[in-house]
Order: sequence, then C-alpha cells, then structure tokens
Amino acid sequence: MQQRRHPRPKHLRWARALPRVTPFYAVKCNNSISVVRTLASLGCGFDCASKAEIQQIESLGVAPSRIIYANPCKQASQIKYASAHGVQKMTFDSEVELLKVARCHENAKLVLRIATDDSNSVCPLSVKFGATLKGCRGLLQRAKELSLDVIGVSFHVGSMCRDPATYTQAISDARFVFDMAEEFGYKMSLLDIGGGFPGSEDVKLKFEEITAIINPALDKYFPADGGVRIIAEPGRYYVASAYTLAVNIIAKKVIVKEQSPSNEEEDHETNEKTMMYYVNDGVYGSFNCILYDHAECLPILHAINYL
Repeated sequence: MQQRRHPRPKHLRWARALPRVTPFYAVKCNNSISVVRTLASLGCGFDCASKAEIQQIESLGVAPSRIIYANPCKQASQIKYASAHGVQKMTFDSEVELLKVARCHENAKLVLRIATDDSNSVCPLSVKFGATLKGCRGLLQRAKELSLDVIGVSFHVGSMCRDPATYTQAISDARFVFDMAEEFGYKMSLLDIGGGFPGSEDVKLKFEEITAIINPALDKYFPADGGVRIIAEPGRYYVASAYTLAVNIIAKKVIVKEQSPSNEEEDHETNEKTMMYYVNDGVYGSFNCILYDHAECLPILHAINYL
C-alpha cells in the first residue's frame, strides 16, 4: 500500500464545506498509523467500533472525549473496557444493548441510532442497525427506567449515498426524536449525521453537492444557537484517494474464446485471444471491498525490468 495524498487537504475541505460539523474519523475504514496520527493532530474525533480501535486511538494520546464507540452491538467485556478508560459516548438501537450498558457502564452517554431510508446508497446499513421512529419511544422509556443518560441521536444513510435528500429526511427524523426525548426529561445535546461521503472525484454525486443539502437542513432543524453539537463519521472521504494498492503479477495465461466459424477457411480468425493475469492479492484480502463495498478497482500496469 503506497500513500499518495495527505489527509490534511481533505480536512480543510471538510471545514469549509461543513463548518458546523466535527468529523469523527471511522477508524475501521483505514487504521494506518500515519492516517490516524495526522487526523488526531488536526483535531479530529474518532468513531471506534471495537476495543482494539479504542486502544489504538488512546495510545496516541487522544482524550476519551474525542471518541464515540459507534457500534450499536457491543460485547459486554468491551463496554466494560470503554468504561474503565473513560470512553462515555456510545450508540445503541435496542433494549438488549441498553441492558448491557446498564450492567457494564454507569457513566455512559448514549446516542440513539435511528434507521434511515438508505435504498439509494451503494452499501445500505439500516438492515443491520438503527431503530425505527416507532420503536424509539419504547427505547427512550426503557432507558429512563434504567436511569441511563441519552444525550443524542445518530444515523447513517449508507456508504456512497446517491441521493442527498436522504440526509434531509434523516435530519428531520432526528429532530422528531429530539422532541420525543423531551417528553421523558431528556435534554439532548448531540447529533451524529454518520458517514456516506464520497472520497474521490469519479462519482456522480460530489461531496459539495451533498453538503449543499445538509447545511440548510441543519440550520432548519438544529439552528446554531440551539446548543446541539453536530458530528459525523467520515471514513472513505478521508482515505479513498490517499492510497494506491501495489500488487505483483505472479502468473499469466492466454485465454482463447472459441467461436463457431461461418466456414472452415475463416477458422483461424474466429478464435479471440485475451490475456489473464494473476496477482498476489484477492477478494479474501485487500479486494474484499469489491464484494462488500461494491468498489470499482481501476488497474494500472507498471512494467519493471529486472536485470
């Protein structure tokens, strides 16, 4: 893996396009030490999904307050680890998760993750995570019964969202849950608008086209003087264009595609030949993004002459 571009320009671009939103980099996207150290120095927060990610970020001297444990389905032992190391912000979307937190983390600051319409995203996530608006009332009531502190709402429109209007609806839904929470005595102070932002320019929907929809929605439903902090969980936005994967060609062979000739004289012209190359990586390694993230990989062949 060879680094091409520094994350700093992306960070400055983010600050210009989303001035009210603090990025919490999704560590699972690329946990390269050079990436996370640079983003830490720029003041980013971090979206961690496991104990190992929390350990890595805290080893850089990042304060626990700059971490959100943004995994709605956590192991009890890892919730205890977060509690022991001062990581308070964490997401939930079910009663089972509330019960685990109540047993394992008395100082948790919970963020209710709601489901979104991610049908226009390349990688939808709401099938796995997120409570329906109808189910939020029961979860808020249960959290109150367990004396748990719910401080905000999060959502994720899915990776590589192709319809920016999805953000508007999700932000509107979050406002609805904020108002609902007041009925239970909660004064929420955090909105997490998740990820889904493109990391390269070869996409139909550009980053600034998305932010042009998000900013007015935030101003409408969460005005700047409303006391609500807004964060997001960008991953590929920062690193999709930062690296080039270098692999070696380890074998090749000619593939002959045989066709039925119209007559015997043309037989030698009907067999199409192509070259198949084999590299020392695959879909069970670095290229799993093709299967799970629907990534498109564009190969560039570099010839090397060995003396």
